Amino acid sequence: MCGIAGAASLARKPIARLGRTLAAMSNLIAHRGPDGHGFWHAPGDICGLAHRRLAIIDLTASGHQPMRGNNGSVICYNGEIYNYIELRENLAKGWTFKTQSDTEAVLAAYARWGTGCLDHLRGMFAFALWDEDRLFAARDRFGIKPFYYTVVDGVFYFASEMKALLPVLPDIATDPDALAEYMTFQYTIGEKTLFKGIQSLLPGHALTVENGEVRVFRYWDVHYDIDWDHTPQWFGNEMRDRLADSVKVHLRSDVPVGAYISGGIDSSLIGIMAAREEASGKIGFHGKFTEFPGYDESAYAEAACRMGHIDLHQIDITAKDFRDNIEKVIYHLDTPVAGPGSFPQYMVAELASRHVKVVLGGQGGDEIFGGYARYLIAYLEQALKASIDGTQRSGNFVVTPESIIPHLTVLQEYKPLIRQLFSKGLFGELDARYFRLIDRSADMADEVDWSALDRESVFARFQGVFNSERNVRKEAYFDSMTHFDFKCLLPGLLQVEDRMSMAHGLESRVPLLDHSVVEFAATIPADVKFKGGQMKHFIKSTFDGDLPVELMQRRDKMGFPVPLKEWFAGELHDMVTDIFLTQKNRHREFFNSEAILANFDKAERFSRKAWGLMSLELWHQLFHDRAADYRGMIDEVSSEHVAAH
Repeated sequence: MCGIAGAASLARKPIARLGRTLAAMSNLIAHRGPDGHGFWHAPGDICGLAHRRLAIIDLTASGHQPMRGNNGSVICYNGEIYNYIELRENLAKGWTFKTQSDTEAVLAAYARWGTGCLDHLRGMFAFALWDEDRLFAARDRFGIKPFYYTVVDGVFYFASEMKALLPVLPDIATDPDALAEYMTFQYTIGEKTLFKGIQSLLPGHALTVENGEVRVFRYWDVHYDIDWDHTPQWFGNEMRDRLADSVKVHLRSDVPVGAYISGGIDSSLIGIMAAREEASGKIGFHGKFTEFPGYDESAYAEAACRMGHIDLHQIDITAKDFRDNIEKVIYHLDTPVAGPGSFPQYMVAELASRHVKVVLGGQGGDEIFGGYARYLIAYLEQALKASIDGTQRSGNFVVTPESIIPHLTVLQEYKPLIRQLFSKGLFGELDARYFRLIDRSADMADEVDWSALDRESVFARFQGVFNSERNVRKEAYFDSMTHFDFKCLLPGLLQVEDRMSMAHGLESRVPLLDHSVVEFAATIPADVKFKGGQMKHFIKSTFDGDLPVELMQRRDKMGFPVPLKEWFAGELHDMVTDIFLTQKNRHREFFNSEAILANFDKAERFSRKAWGLMSLELWHQLFHDRAADYRGMIDEVSSEHVAAH
């Protein structure tokens, strides 16, 4: 796990001030690699690479980057290739290895297979590789590791974090299309970011910089080729084997490994399975809120740790922690995304970093196995429609009213959402129905200047993913919903996972997002994964006995809840109000600051709307209002610093 940055000239001409630029970019991601840093320039300064190292595998100096291969190719790489041992054995006949690192395994794989090397890599990664003819860059299948880029004055710049690209931008502005997506979902759904001109290389994609152009291409995607031939028991046995293998390889490390234990099924399962392996340090980390009832999940985390014989470290998170750290959270995120859970994750990552350098998490389980209550809400409507139409017994994906009733108690806290959803009409097209479930912009008519944003195009882009015929079987409403969340929400959650851990020099690994696990899960019929409308039915039935009974039977999993309602009404009210009272806030493009303040003291201030608007204002203050500081960073790099590297 590291940080990478670099530049390549499209016209193969010398890049002005390359050394200073790389140094400035590297300084902005120094937190990602406290164990070392390095720079490399191609002859004639037509390309340059920078690297910040967090040493996890091959702790010796031989693992330092940028790394030059036997054939002259040079790589800067971020991530972990878990099958690097097997790759090295396969490639040994054609490559003389000089290190024990997984980085060199990527160089050797590229030398053997070219861009096809990506099909042979198992892990999380983002890298850029220069082979004298072109720059080749890639991001892992699920977007666990980040890769951002921009093109300015004929130069392609890239980095692990968006902030590292700000010094080369001519100005810092907001992308209106990305903002429209953020105001709708609280995450973006494509390659655009909130920073105009900065793009994200999408998960499962790669690019080349060659012959004066940047060419982006997809090398992997998930396919829902449903397997109708096997029984639920067979699927369960196969999943147990695949996940056990994934956990085992994710424990490969030359430093101790811990685990996040949230109190939910996914992280608890990963932590317990990891604790069974000899390589595991059997140490877990949990964040809790004990000031107010309804937010403390520590009893479930403690139960999981007792069952797995895991030593649990906990942190009690307070309003003072929020006040002291919220700006740091938004700064490290680069752009606000995916709800207030990023704040407690920042706090727990800091706790974990005091004890280990690698931590396992359960990210991905909700999107793969159906862990969101909105799936049940969607099928409640679907079951009613099927009953009225008399089609409840046809097809493979219809949840009948009889089967769904026992699971509806999960929705007790969602009655306002259901009321709002049903008030807008029932039994429409599947895509429109799911869009309404995830659309968070309905109550922001006053705060946002929608006349300057294209809302219709957001729905069109949503449809492009939701209705994808190439990968998702249309009759599987469940697969269509989870597919959209997997492709669009999950990258936002992984942005949080990466930034909050790397803010503390901590590597976060996600065994559920092993491509063997994900590809197999995509073949399982929806009525096996979501039987009777029970969230995570398949994972619960498959691993029954591996988790504490009280955790398996709980119906109140909250998804890292934060007591913003109580804090914003009490101890933090003045702090949050002050955030919106800056002079510059009164002139924000796309926003009505008076409406934001006027509506903040209404009941809806406790919704995710309050979090989203507050996060956006802090983002403006940290980046837009300090644009001059970022533009001056290249000039501030000393000549001595450049010469030293």
